[in-house]
Formats: sequence, C-alpha cells, structure tokens
Amino acid sequence: MTAKLQKFLALLGAVATSAVVAGCGGEFVRDGKSPARLVIVALQGASGAQPSDIGTTTHSDVLTLVTTGGVCTTDNPCPTIFSDVGQVEMRVLLRDIGSPTSPTSPSALNAITISRYHVKYVRSDGRNTQGTDVPHEFDGAVTFTVPSDGSATAGFTLVRSQAKREAPLAPLVNNDTIITTIAYVTFYGMDQAGNEVSVTGTIDVTFGNFGDPA
Repeated sequence: MTAKLQKFLALLGAVATSAVVAGCGGEFVRDGKSPARLVIVALQGASGAQPSDIGTTTHSDVLTLVTTGGVCTTDNPCPTIFSDVGQVEMRVLLRDIGSPTSPTSPSALNAITISRYHVKYVRSDGRNTQGTDVPHEFDGAVTFTVPSDGSATAGFTLVRSQAKREAPLAPLVNNDTIITTIAYVTFYGMDQAGNEVSVTGTIDVTFGNFGDPA
C-alpha cells in the first residue's frame, strides 16, 4: 500500500468517525440529559359542555345553547362558549434499566415536575395558517409531579374559549363547516436534579357547531 493511499484511508476513517460522533451527540442533545424520561400513558379530551364525556377524540362545539341554570331555559337558552378540557396520564421511565440480573431502581431524584405545556393544531390537508385554517397555538401553565415509581394524571385546557371567538372557529357558528385537526400537546418540566424534560402527545380535535346536549 502506497503512502498516499494510507493517508487517504486514514482521512476517510476520521471523517466517518466524526460523522458518527456528531450523529450521536445530536440525538443526545435532542433527547435530553435527564436519566429519566416521560411516557404518556393516555391523552384524552372532552367538550367543555360535557367535560365528563372524555375520550381519545374531542368534538369541540364552538357554541352551546345552555337551557338550565340562572335565567337559561328551554324557551330562552343562553348561547355559551366553553373551553374544552384535556387530561393526560404520565409515568417515568429510566433510560438505563440495567440488566435482568441487576435492574436499575428509580430514586426520588427521577420524579419529574411538569410546569407548562404547549398546544399546536395541524390539518392533514396541509392548510395550517394560524388564524385562517387552524386556531392559534398557545402556551399554558399546569403544575404536577410524576413520581419515579408510579403515574400521575392532570387536567389542562385543550381548546381556549378565546379561540372560539376568533377565526377560523367563530364563523363555524353560522354554517355547517367542520374543521378536523390533530392537536400536538407538548409538556415541559424538570427532574428533581434540574434536568429539563419534555414529551409530546397527539389527539384528534374536530371543530364545528354540533348539536347541544339534552
């Protein structure tokens, strides 16, 4: 083998090694530095008019005619706008689970406290201009702790009432148009050692002026 060929092969090996290291480093940074990660067990939602009717899809009613309570009656219903609710269940999973003979046990430091979340709506047809095709994305505050050895469930706002007063939802009150979206909900928090952690889940949210509950 000539000296020129040896030099070329050495250079090629160095480039390949650099690519592998760069790829691993990028994945590490993107995935976070905490020894624990969040897993979404369930992500559900419900219309604000029927918050107990929670499920894996949400029918968001842009206007509800309320017939009970206060001055609201069947003959004189009250047009009402509700925020829609979401509910998430999470648990913690260690990145390094050890071996079958020597499993890794979580500690109190692996508990993760959630402090905020972000909701973004997208459509499958690619028409995703906020305020025209889909509601504006938004940030919300929610605080709960997912224990290292169990799960936690918390509620949050999936659709703000404000969004139903703005385009593209407000015009749905007067027509039969339906807007079907996927809501991407990202939760942000920290483990007890101060490492940042996040996790994203999705849920179908369909907007329209649906029939009101009896």
